[in-house]
Amino acid sequence: MSPQTIERPRTSGPGSGTGDGWKVIVRNDHHNTFDHVATTLASVIPGVSLEKGYSLANRIHNGGLAIVWIGHRELAEHYWAQLRDAGLTMAPLER
Repeated sequence: MSPQTIERPRTSGPGSGTGDGWKVIVRNDHHNTFDHVATTLASVIPGVSLEKGYSLANRIHNGGLAIVWIGHRELAEHYWAQLRDAGLTMAPLER
C-alpha cells in the first residue's frame, strides 16, 4: 500500500502571508525624470546609493519596470507607499 497525500483546504488566498519575497516594482512613465527616480530610490530604499538609484532608473526606463526591493510584506508596503507618494509609478506588490 502506498502512502496517501492529503491536501488541506486553503484558509486564505494566495499572497496572504507576511513572509519574505514581496517585490516592490517601479514602472516606467513619461513624467518622472531620471534624477527624480534615482534620488527617490536612494532616499527611500535602504542600501540604494545614488549610483545604484541611477542604475535602477536606467533599468526601469529600458525594461519598462524594475524590482527595486524584495522582503517582508510590511516593509514592502511601507517602501511602496513612500515611492508612490513621491510620484513614482508603482506596480501592485507581488510575491
